[in-house]
Amino acid sequence: MATLNLKPTHKPVELYYQTLNNFIKLGAKNEGAVKVAFADLLSACCQQFKWTLVQENSLKLTEKKRIQVDGLLVREDTLKHGIWEAKDTDDDLPKEVQKKFAKGYPKDNIIFQSPKRVIIWQGGKQVYDGDITKREVLVESLKLFFEYRPPQIENWEKAAAEFGDRVRSLGKKLVELIKDQRKTNKKFIDAFDGFSNLCRHSINPNISDAAVEEMLIQHLLTERIFRQIFNNPDFTNRNIIAVEIEKVINALTSKSFSRAHFLQDVDYFYRALEEAAATIKDYSDKQHFLNTVYEKFFQGFAIKVADTHGIVYTPQPIVDFMVKSVDEILQKEFNQSLSDKGVHILDPFVGTGNFLMRVMREIRKTALSYKYEHELHCNEVMLLPYYIASMNIEHEYLTATGQYQPFEGICLVDTFSDQESLQLDFFTPENTKRVQRQQSSPIFVVIGNPPYNTAQVNENDNNKNQKYKQKGGVDQRVAETYSKDSKATLRNKLSDPYVKAFRWAADRIKEEGIVALVTNNSFIDNIAFDGMRQHLAQDFDAIYVLDLGGNVRTNPKLSGTTHNVFGIQVGVSINLLIKKKEGKKSQCQIYYAAVGEFWRKEEKYAYLEKSQHWGEVDWQEIKPDKKNTWLTAGLQADFETFIPMGTKETKAAKGEARDAIFKLFSNGVNTSRDIWAYNFNDDELAANIQRMIATYNEQVRKWQDRHDKSVNVDDFVTYDDTKISWSRDLKKYLKRGVIVEYNQNYIRKSLYRPFTASYLYFAAYLNDVRGKFPYIFPTPETEKENRVICVVNEAQIPFSSQITNYIPCLHYGGRQTQCFPFYTYDEDGTNRQENITDWALDAFRQEYQNPAISKWDIFYYTYALLHHPTYREKYADNLKRELPRIPYVSNFDGFANAGKRLAEIHINYEQQPEYRLNFIENNEVPLNWRVEKMKLSKDKTQLIYNDFLTLAGIPPKTFEYRLGNRSALDWIIDRYQVTIDKRSGIENDPNRLDNEQYIVRLIGQVITVSLETVDIVNNLPPLE
Repeated sequence: MATLNLKPTHKPVELYYQTLNNFIKLGAKNEGAVKVAFADLLSACCQQFKWTLVQENSLKLTEKKRIQVDGLLVREDTLKHGIWEAKDTDDDLPKEVQKKFAKGYPKDNIIFQSPKRVIIWQGGKQVYDGDITKREVLVESLKLFFEYRPPQIENWEKAAAEFGDRVRSLGKKLVELIKDQRKTNKKFIDAFDGFSNLCRHSINPNISDAAVEEMLIQHLLTERIFRQIFNNPDFTNRNIIAVEIEKVINALTSKSFSRAHFLQDVDYFYRALEEAAATIKDYSDKQHFLNTVYEKFFQGFAIKVADTHGIVYTPQPIVDFMVKSVDEILQKEFNQSLSDKGVHILDPFVGTGNFLMRVMREIRKTALSYKYEHELHCNEVMLLPYYIASMNIEHEYLTATGQYQPFEGICLVDTFSDQESLQLDFFTPENTKRVQRQQSSPIFVVIGNPPYNTAQVNENDNNKNQKYKQKGGVDQRVAETYSKDSKATLRNKLSDPYVKAFRWAADRIKEEGIVALVTNNSFIDNIAFDGMRQHLAQDFDAIYVLDLGGNVRTNPKLSGTTHNVFGIQVGVSINLLIKKKEGKKSQCQIYYAAVGEFWRKEEKYAYLEKSQHWGEVDWQEIKPDKKNTWLTAGLQADFETFIPMGTKETKAAKGEARDAIFKLFSNGVNTSRDIWAYNFNDDELAANIQRMIATYNEQVRKWQDRHDKSVNVDDFVTYDDTKISWSRDLKKYLKRGVIVEYNQNYIRKSLYRPFTASYLYFAAYLNDVRGKFPYIFPTPETEKENRVICVVNEAQIPFSSQITNYIPCLHYGGRQTQCFPFYTYDEDGTNRQENITDWALDAFRQEYQNPAISKWDIFYYTYALLHHPTYREKYADNLKRELPRIPYVSNFDGFANAGKRLAEIHINYEQQPEYRLNFIENNEVPLNWRVEKMKLSKDKTQLIYNDFLTLAGIPPKTFEYRLGNRSALDWIIDRYQVTIDKRSGIENDPNRLDNEQYIVRLIGQVITVSLETVDIVNNLPPLE
């Protein structure tokens, strides 16, 4: 059971008594004044449990009776924990208690409090009466109040804690049962095949049998919830999709077992769920409770579905703000409202129905019947939320009108595929009819919360985002607009479903209307979305972006659970886009507002509730620059006048390369299987790669010998993480019948992270994207003469640059790295070419009137300038958005010489002298040079190397040399540790048996390099 961590000396208790004393000194004794202190104390205790204290709250007792309580403690799962009632000093507390009970106040967990006394009732009887002028009594009473659980809540907490694992286990049993019945039960075989074909025809032509099985299991595991919790025994008979699935379930259970018997393993969970839900009186509160169950269900059972579809419940303040904003915009810009006929409203990703229910509450009751029947539309592609949304929306209508009517505006369909599939049947004739009706409706408002998910992290998860390859489909539309007009080198982020949602919605409302989406906010300023921003400005007349922040990746000081409105890692924004038919403006008006960067999510919710709608926000109009940058604050205009290090145009030029310093540049190597393709030990790397190649070749032969030629490769191959790591390209090679041979010569030296030498298996078939590195370091011999300047310029971390003479990883600098080599070659290492353009050489010689300037001078000049503190600080925002541009400064030779020395110590860091550290040895353990995991002391002057050795005397200046978010020494500490990958079991051990003191020596050398780098950088000539 959860316990309250509270002592008489803790700060919340101190503050309570201090505040109370201040009120007493001011003569404030009435309840309204003194209860503030206790409210703050309760709120501080709530934070330990992630509960919320809702003050002055109305609580429903019966259908006709409500009470007003001073405070209601609401749990994270929306269940009520207890009630607080405050009284002033002069009140007779026992008498006040009886007055409240006479009005019907519940006795299950309620605390009555005055500045001097508390009385607590739990489980129908008084359990505490104490003098809280004594700190120990105050703490004891609060612990009693917070730690109490009525039996139904205690059972629910236990069941919920176990539910994820239990439902996952049960799901596996059901999968086995279904597979067994598909072999032996003719009735089920026919029903399943028919249902599968229906799913492929209606939802996704590539849907796997496993996904169909998952739909059946979702239905089987959840239909009891609808029947019992919501007292809706007719649900499976009324819902057009549930009716169809029930036929398959009945066929499944026809031979031997009853569903009740099979589900008996989790019967206690259902009973606990039902008992907990029985404590909730309001239907809306039951809906919130079900949303919690919904998220727990997907976390436990359908983790992959939750990942690709972004299972996140939209907080009510966001929904309220967006719906009210749409209504205000309709009135101001179109002289209409949500209630008016002709305003068709669509939520394309309805989830549990929250947006549409809020829309229904905004519609006049006299207009609701017509809107409900004709002009409210929504889509859902997943079965469980489809069920929940259907029931929620129908109940909302029942509450508003007093009569039940099925909601025919909801479709089980993939929003992104329905436009391209006008001739298809969608699941059932009734569902098809609904889809077709929606397709022919003139949608005026698109509102909702699309999923956010760029791509799966590991191909072995077999959990890719859905592709929409139809001609004229959303993928094609994104490609021919957002992607085509992007100047970004990397545009993979445009595959995120939320990006497709913008593209789809802009097309769906046709000539005029409103799009209101709450989404990932990366499109606002990330370089990859420049083409998207361009087209949004072309497609709409006005755009309003309310940035709710919360991007943990760009600001590590933030917490997803504390600062993000969804509790996720990426930032969030509310986006309102307006398209008008008449009087198209010459230029879109774009408005922006942002909440405080460090606001907690509760502060953001409060801001939305206070603002209520779009019209009450203090918007700032923003003027995009010619590169479709919306947020231009901090960008320096003169940056555009500098020489680009490289451009896509120069890179693609066939003839003489112009207008850039480097002709060719490339990302670092993207293996898509770093755990397998990199290792500190070349023998371990060879063994890992040979094991994977053997598995891959075996899979190729099995694929070629397969009997079922229609099987999907994703469903065919083995996903044993200990034997192979798949990628999209490797599956393509398998389908082509490519056999891979191991080659010892492909093991090459690499820098995986700054100052982290590793071995890389550098091979075309086992590295997904090698970029231009087959032409930069084609052979080990080229490492002796070639140099590559690597730069990291992404929004998430500070700009950094490092030079290397080895093949770098894609994320060499902590994020995606662009690399500018001095030489390029043919793939056999011949035909060496200088990569700095003749145009750049002429330009520098002319600028400085010095014909002796060489291309190496320009190379080192560039490297030094990229380290200049003024350059990095002044142009920090520019460097987050695009590749560096290099200015001419007055002291060319000073920069060139400094850059040459920086290159020397950064490339040859292992040859630098060791900084003299103090060795503190633990004489109680044997001499040991082996590292498991190192750790800095709090003051960063000592490094705990292992149990035997601590290295002391680290100069503070060491940490001034930073590459991204870490110093060079931090990179060593982070990377030089023994790791064992959980999925593959592969060990990566940096210790060298033939050179036991290498890591200790490396630490001293990197400190030396850091100190000299700081001195060189601090003494660079002024940036003039």
